[in-house]
This record gives sequence, structure tokens and C-alpha cells, in this order.
Amino acid sequence: MSMFDTVLVANRGEIAVRVIRTLRALGVRSVAVYSDADADARHVREADTAVRIGPAPAAESYLSVERLLEAAARTGAQAVHPGYGFLAENAGFARACAQAGLVFIGPPADAISLMGDKIRAKETVRAAGVPVVPGSSGSGLTDAQLADAAREIGMPVLLKPSAGGGGKGMRLVRDEAALADEIAAARREARASFGDDTLLVERWIDRPRHIEIQVLADNHGQVIHLGERECSLQRRHQKVIEEAPSVLLDEATRAAMGEAAVQAARSCGYSGAGTVEFIVPGGDPSSYYFMEMNTRLQVEHPVTELVTGVDLVEWQLRVAAGERLALTQDDIRLTGHAVEARICAEDPSRGFLPSGGTILRLREPQGDGVRTDSGLTEGTEVGSLYDPMLSKVIAYGPDRPTALRRLRAALAGTVTLGVQTNAGFLRRLLAHPAVVAGDLDTGLVEREVDGLVPEGVPEAVYEAAAAVRLDGLTPRGEGWTDPFSVPNGWRLGGETVPPAFDLRVPGLEPVTHRPLGTHTVTDDRVSVTLDGVRHTFHRAADWLGGDGDAWHVRDHDPVAAALTGAAHGGADSLTAPMPGTVTVVKVAVGDEVSAGQSLLVVEAMKMEHVIAAPHAGTVTELDVAPGTTVAMDQVLAVVAPHEQDEEAAR
Repeated sequence: MSMFDTVLVANRGEIAVRVIRTLRALGVRSVAVYSDADADARHVREADTAVRIGPAPAAESYLSVERLLEAAARTGAQAVHPGYGFLAENAGFARACAQAGLVFIGPPADAISLMGDKIRAKETVRAAGVPVVPGSSGSGLTDAQLADAAREIGMPVLLKPSAGGGGKGMRLVRDEAALADEIAAARREARASFGDDTLLVERWIDRPRHIEIQVLADNHGQVIHLGERECSLQRRHQKVIEEAPSVLLDEATRAAMGEAAVQAARSCGYSGAGTVEFIVPGGDPSSYYFMEMNTRLQVEHPVTELVTGVDLVEWQLRVAAGERLALTQDDIRLTGHAVEARICAEDPSRGFLPSGGTILRLREPQGDGVRTDSGLTEGTEVGSLYDPMLSKVIAYGPDRPTALRRLRAALAGTVTLGVQTNAGFLRRLLAHPAVVAGDLDTGLVEREVDGLVPEGVPEAVYEAAAAVRLDGLTPRGEGWTDPFSVPNGWRLGGETVPPAFDLRVPGLEPVTHRPLGTHTVTDDRVSVTLDGVRHTFHRAADWLGGDGDAWHVRDHDPVAAALTGAAHGGADSLTAPMPGTVTVVKVAVGDEVSAGQSLLVVEAMKMEHVIAAPHAGTVTELDVAPGTTVAMDQVLAVVAPHEQDEEAAR
């Protein structure tokens, strides 16, 4: 079979752009698909052709098998690349592609199905001689059987949904007395996330490291591995930084883990690119255990590409087209070091709540050992319907210190004004002494998170925001200027005192700031000097950014704020903590509620946030219904306190 002429990319964002890049290099025509929300997205612009597949909700577009197959038929596509996320690990989609005469660029549907069931996967690889984490065996265990298995393993244990991943439904149980409640809670979360509440229980390994092995297999029986990736830096079980190779492994352990990954792939009849994930005790890396297999391309695949020189997307395509691997295990050499940071639309200063908005100013680093995989352009609307990951910044160097240094510099130069991201947070994480030393574990980020999120806003930011406003008041034009019309505070015989500006950063109290330092303002930058130190920020509209951080500094009108607060009950009003969609409304106007009672649920980027009553009282205003799209800080409801509570407060 020869290489495909046309491939449909059944995804969006940075991974769609990434796949299209390799298709272009191979001379293969690319077909993008898009929802109404992505009509002008970067992946649509870069593809050879594009097909609308439905409205913005993923269930009606990117997750619609029927519409994807229709798009493939309309454009003459011979194969479908699923990227990752959405339908990438959906065995039903792989089978539907085959039935439609399309090649699914991924493993066989049976391998997807087998490895998608954590219980069957563990049993299968165990039979192939791959070490697995001690835990329960068998599917469909009752609550009592799960509890018995947990007691036999010994505390602490980890409850995990069999059907899913990404940390959803996982519960760490350290106290045997809490088992019943935690099992019930894990089942609820698993059912809500995956439609399947089947659980397994595993031994919890304290201070573990998460190390995965990249495998590549053809349809002619050859399977090789391309070394490991260290993925221990995680927050809420989600990876944030990945690197290759791992500083933990020596050559003997690397070879042994690689061979175990190869056997895991063989055990399920795998073909294409895949990843076998292991949990590794930091104090004893030779005691590694299989966790699961991801039957797709991984988000972090670029670090493997950089240290091996192998284009994994190209080999996905070649294998799917029937080619034999041109590589043997002896051909694989790990050269240098690569580290990747995931840039997500989230606000670390507000508990990592999802962010959204329009990209007003974009600067993404490239060159000098730095690669950025991105789906962004200036003008991109970042909404609340899809995954929050926007891009990935990857740095390569001859050694780990060089790669880390380059990545920190690249993150400092990353600008995405208009949307809050975690770039500054990741830059500080990469400078943490434990990270620099390679002393990692999956709990490190959670333990250190408070020290990585600055408190408040630097004075230089308010100085820059005030300088921009002062510059906006300065008269422009040629000829004589009346000195009294220049807003620098100059007066005859008096001290020069510039005007003060009322400013506010969302989530913080307003600040009155008078620009007293020297400053230079241009269309896209503002520089201020305070105490002899010069600070330069990127700017766009009311946004300022520097060193990977960004601040939305608004004008604050005390009178308007007071009137608005009075109209909505002030502290009685409940506002949206993030842009998103109201999915649940549990009350109506006139309902009596108690303090802390759950009233609404707002969902954004796969995250739910419960809106609770600030105090006991009566719902006097309700401005939303299920399905309502809301902006950050939008008033959702008002709860008036009971009269006796008001009297007590006085």
C-alpha cells in the first residue's frame, strides 16, 4: 500500500496544526474539520481544505462520528488521524472508520478496547510478564469486595475508575474507616465522567515518579521503544511538565522498562505509536509497575522526537499505510535533553480556574533550541467548550541544565495577552530547586504550589497601567502646547504631581495609583523605572504581560461599582468565577437556602465549579438557566439574608 493522498484530521487546536505540518512535509493533502466556534481557527487556515462539522458543542461536532465520516467522504479522504482527546481512543470510531473504507491512523480497535479497560489491561500485560501494581483482580467488584481487596493490599490505596483516565474519579484512601464513603464517592465521579462506575483498587506508592515509554509498532510484527519520558510534575493528576530522558534511570533500567513496554504492546496486538505508563518508586527505580497504556499519540511526544530525531506522526502515517518500520531497536539513540511545558488557559492566582477571552497580543518563541506547538493566532477566541491547553513550549539542549534554562527563557518570552495562562507559573516551577536537581515526584507541584503563585500584583504593573493612561491623556500634534493641558500635574510655582488613577485587577481590591516613575509608552510596550530598576511589559488594550505572567488591569469607577453593587445586593450576589456554561440550577426565585448550600454549577473546559449560597437567606434574583453562557464575574443570582441574620450582623 502506498502513502495516502488525503488525510482528514479529526481534531482541533495545536495537535491538528502539528499533524498538518507533517502531512505537508510528506506531500499529503490535509483536511481540517471545524465547529462554528473554530471557523477561523489556525488549524483551519493551515489545512489544504476544511469542512464544517457542526455547532460549537463537541458532542455535536468533534465527537460526532457520523459528521466526521461525512466530511471524509465529501473530501475524498482515505485515512483519518484522530490526534489525541475527543475520539482518539474510541474503539467504536476506529471500527466505524474501517466500515466506511477509511484507514484509522492508530492501533486496531481491539487493542484500543482492551487497553481502555484498566482491569483487562492489567491482566493481559501481567500474563505477558510485565510487572503491575499490586491491586484487585477481576471486573465488576462490589463495594464490599473492593474494601476487602484494599484491606488485603494494606493502606494507603488508590481507587481508580476502570473506564477512564486524567485523574477523574481517583481517590487516595489512607484511613481504612473511610473506605466505604470513598468508594461511594469514586463510583459517583466515575459514573458522571465515563458512564461506568466500575472501580479497581491499587497499592498507593508514596512519592512516586511517573515514567512512560514510547513504543512504535508496525503491522508486520516489529515493535521497538524510543526511550522514556519523565512525567512526574503533575497537578491534580494532570501532567504540566514532561522531559526526556529521565534523570532517574540508568541504562540497565531503561532497557528493562523498554522491553517491558514492548511486551505490553505485543500482548494486545498493537500497531502505530503508543505509550506504556509506569509508576516508579523514587527510591527504587528498578521496582517499576505498569499503570496503563495510552493507545494514541501523547501530548508530550515532542520531547521524544527531539532526543531521538524520529517524527512520530510521520511513522504513524507510514505504519497505517502498511510500511514496515525502517528502524530497529539498535537505531534508537537518545541524544541531548528536551523539556516541554503545557500552556493552558487558566489563572493560577485564582486557584487555576479556567480562563477565556480573545488573544489580543501573541508572541510564541521559536528557534535556538526552542519549539512551540500551538493552535493560536492573534484574534483567536478562547472559549469554555474545549480543553484548556492552548500550546506547548519545548526546549532542547545538549544537557538537562541547558534545556531547562532555554525553556525558562522561552516561557518568560511567551505572550498571550487577552487570556490568562499558566506560563509564568511554569517558569517558576522550572526554577524550583527540586526540579533543577531532578528530585521529582507526582506530589511535588501540589506541595509547592503556594510558593509558585505570587501574592497580589507587583507595584510595577500598576505603575505601567497608570503610565499608559497618563500617556493617553497627553495631547498629540504639532505646534505649541498649552502647558496647563498636559496632564503631568504641573502648576505655576507648585510641585509637579501627576493625576492618580483608580485601577482594578479582577479578584482583587481596587487600587489608586499615581505614576511617579519615568516611563516610555508605545503601541505594544510600556517601560517604567522604579527605584532605579527598569521594567518592560507587553501591552494590548487593558492587558499587561511580562516574564510569562499577565494582568488585566481595568479602570475602576467607584461610583458605578457602588451602584452596581447596590443593584445586585453587593455581597449577596453570586458571580461566575470563570467564563463558562451553567449546567445545573438547583433553586428558583423565592426559595429559602442555607449557608453553603449548592445553588448552581458552572462548567468550563471540562471543569465544574459549584456556586454556593454565601449565607442563609432567600433567592431574590436568578439571572441564568441551564445552558446559559456566562462571562467571568457575571452576576448569576442574589441571595438576600434573613432579617434576623442582618440584625445579628449589626
